[in-house]
Amino acid sequence: MGVTAPNEHDYDAIVIGGGHNGLVCAAYLARHGVRTLLIEARSSVGGTASSESFGGATVNICNCDHLTFRTTPIAGELDLERHGLRYVDIEPAQLNGHWDSDEYWELHHDVEATVDSLARVVPADVAGYRRFVRDAVPVARLITEAANNPPTRRSLLGHAGRRAGRGVGTMLRWSKASALDVLRGYFSDERTFGPALVEGPVVWGLSPDTPGTGLGAIAFALRHITPVGRPVGGSGALPEALLASFLAAGGTTLMSTRVSSINCEGGSVRSVSTTDGTRIHAPVVVSACDPRRTFVEWLNGAPAAAGKLVSKWAGMPHQGGYESKMDVVLDRDPVLAGVDTTPASTIVISPTVEELRAGAAGIADGTVMERPAMLANFPTYADAGLAPAGRHVLSLETLFTPYALPGGWPGSTLPDRWLGAFARRMQPGFLESVVARRTVTPDLYESEFHLPMGHATSFPGGPLSALMGIDPELSRYETPVTGLYLTGAATFPGAGVWGASGRNAALTVIKRL
Repeated sequence: MGVTAPNEHDYDAIVIGGGHNGLVCAAYLARHGVRTLLIEARSSVGGTASSESFGGATVNICNCDHLTFRTTPIAGELDLERHGLRYVDIEPAQLNGHWDSDEYWELHHDVEATVDSLARVVPADVAGYRRFVRDAVPVARLITEAANNPPTRRSLLGHAGRRAGRGVGTMLRWSKASALDVLRGYFSDERTFGPALVEGPVVWGLSPDTPGTGLGAIAFALRHITPVGRPVGGSGALPEALLASFLAAGGTTLMSTRVSSINCEGGSVRSVSTTDGTRIHAPVVVSACDPRRTFVEWLNGAPAAAGKLVSKWAGMPHQGGYESKMDVVLDRDPVLAGVDTTPASTIVISPTVEELRAGAAGIADGTVMERPAMLANFPTYADAGLAPAGRHVLSLETLFTPYALPGGWPGSTLPDRWLGAFARRMQPGFLESVVARRTVTPDLYESEFHLPMGHATSFPGGPLSALMGIDPELSRYETPVTGLYLTGAATFPGAGVWGASGRNAALTVIKRL
C-alpha cells in the first residue's frame, strides 16, 4: 500500500521531468506563486541539454549551440544571468562542408558576410541565397515570435497580422512540402543545401524528401535573426541556472525518483505515485516526458474522454535511434585541413541527398551510412575553461544511427570508423592527440536519459499544427484530462534547446488556475 500524504493537496502543481523544458515550466509556475514540485528520475537536471565531467574535461550531452532559446524572453523573465548564465557568441555561426569537397563556406549572422564566403566556394548559388534569405527570414521570424506565446488560433493570426502577412503564405506552402523541395527551389549545388538538410529533417531522424518537413529549411535563416551562443561552462549551465531560478522562487525538487502513475478521479488529475510507493497529491500535473509513456504507461483511472487519446498513443509508431555522440579529449590544438584558423563554429559535413535517403531507410533495418552526416565542434575554442590548459574537446555527432544495430552497440567498431573519417578532415597527427574518448549511442540515450529507443518523440509540425488543432495535446499543451498538461520536446515548438514550450505550458496552466 502506497504512502499517502495527509494534506488534500501537497502541492499546487507537479512537473515530471527535469529537462530544460520541464525546468522552464516549473520555474514560471513557482514565480507565479504556484507551489510546485519537480520530479526527476536522474540525480541531476538538464537531460540531454546538460553537461558532465569526462576525461578531466567538461563535455555536453548533445551539441552545445543555443539558438532558438535566445529568441525567447525566458532568460530575462527568469533572471537567469543573476543565477549564473553567461553566453559567448559564436561567429561565424557555422562552417558548412560536404564529403565530396575539401572546401567550407561560412554561415555568419550577417547576410553579406555569408554571401561573400559562399561566393568563394559555390558562386552559382549566391543569387539563390539572396532569394532564400528574402523568403525564409520572414518565416523564421514569424515562427520564433509565434512560439513566444501559448498558441491559439487568435494569437497565431494576430502574429501574422502584425507582420502584415509577411511570411504567412510561404510558411503555409513550405509546411506541406519537403525540405528538399524547398531548398532545391533556391540552390543547385548540394554543397550549399546539403548542410541545411542535415540541420533540418535529418536531425529529426527523417529523410530530406519527407512531405511536411519543409519548415526544416529555415535552419540557415534562423542564424540571420539571432546569434548562435554557448553558455560559459557548457550547455549544462542553462539548466543549472533554471534550477537555481526555480529554487529561488520557492520550488521543491525530488531527484532520483521515478514516476509509476498519474492518478485520476472524476475526470481530473489527483496525484502522482512514485516507484517507492509514495503518493503525492496535486490538482495539476505537467509531464515534460515522452507522451506515449505519459498516456499509455502512467495514466491511471483516465476518464472516458481520454480513451481515444490513449488508444492513439498506444498505437503510435516510434522510431528507434537517430544519432550517436562522441566526446574526445585532445592534448594539442586541433586544426581543420584547408582552413587557416579552426573556428569554434559547429562544422556540418553533409553526404549526398541519395546517401541521406539511404541513411533514413537504414534506421529501420539497422544499417549505417558509410559517409554519415556529422556535426562537429571544438567547444574549448570558445570556452577554454572546459578543459585543462593545453587540452581541447571535440564534440562529434553522427546522424542516422539506428537503435537496433545488428550485433548491438556494445563493442561496435562504428565509432572508430566515424572518428577516423573525421580525422581525415583534420591536419596530420589528429588521432595521435586523442587521450580520452567515449560514445553515447541510442541504447545509452534510452537507459541513461530516458529517451524511448534512443529517440525523442517528434513535435506535430509547429505553428500550422497549432493553428489547425492537429494533435492538440502536443501543439496546445492541454489534454482531455482536467489538470494534465504536456510540455517538452514533443510539443510546439519542439526542436533543440528552445524552452518556449516550457514557458507556454506554464502560462497555459496559470491561465486555467
